[in-house]
Amino acid sequence: MSGTAYLAVINPAAGHGRCGKMVGPALERLRAAGIELETVETRHAGHATRIAREAYQDGYRRFLAVGGDGTSYEIVNGLFPEASEGERPTLGFLPLGTGNSFLRDFSERGLEHSFEALTTGRTRPCDVLRMKHKQGVVHYINILSVGFVADVAVVANRRFKRMGQLGYWLGIIVCLARLDRRAFPLAVNGQQDIDRRRCLLLTFNNSKYTGGKMMLAPDAEIADGLIEYVRWGPVGRLGLVSNLPGLYDGSHIYQPLASRLAARQIDFYLDSPIDVMVDGEVLTIHCERLDVLPSALNVIA
Repeated sequence: MSGTAYLAVINPAAGHGRCGKMVGPALERLRAAGIELETVETRHAGHATRIAREAYQDGYRRFLAVGGDGTSYEIVNGLFPEASEGERPTLGFLPLGTGNSFLRDFSERGLEHSFEALTTGRTRPCDVLRMKHKQGVVHYINILSVGFVADVAVVANRRFKRMGQLGYWLGIIVCLARLDRRAFPLAVNGQQDIDRRRCLLLTFNNSKYTGGKMMLAPDAEIADGLIEYVRWGPVGRLGLVSNLPGLYDGSHIYQPLASRLAARQIDFYLDSPIDVMVDGEVLTIHCERLDVLPSALNVIA
């Protein structure tokens, strides 16, 4: 292992197989620019987590997520919690997946922006958000959501995943038809008062975008040590449909039943596990506490 090499963790299935077709020329372009790479391909869900964990234990500190948001999510969960008490790792990206939402905070140029950042070595500190739940802990750098956004992700992943962006819109239509507005009891920043109000959705963000181009958290900053908490109250179908365009420019947070705040800690008081969408992945967990590991990661972006 070279101390200057990146371990490129490649998900060839990302982007409905697009990654596997494009990865060869992309890696060669980086090598031609003088970037030292070692490569490994993932073979199944969760494999990137195990690869990153073992590599970090073996002394690797520079990683390259080759795929989409799900690939970087798995790598982050391999690096943490161990990296929270050790040397800060560095994560770069080759966005060859479907959503690639995290990188939109920095540029819409996608792959070209990543090449530029990697070849110039441009790094930025990045917070890592930590969700403790009854079964363990989840770490992420983009977004965790519950309610409507998570419901859409569940439907899209389980029923329409092969259809890409169209499948996501079909998920929206299905969830719009059954529109489930419910309470997710929680308290912010250690306050005694528990918020038990019904809502359409809650999102807990480290960066601005999700679902590709949806700007759910326009005020989020990746290294402010805070969780950007966006709440939509019990919006009806008409209100949701009329505000859908606002999800793409961030103006949705100004609708009457929306609110946002920057928090350091969220405590959950749930009776049972719930579906959550975290960095594009769908989990069913019993959430307990969400907090921040400030600037725990360097990202090349």
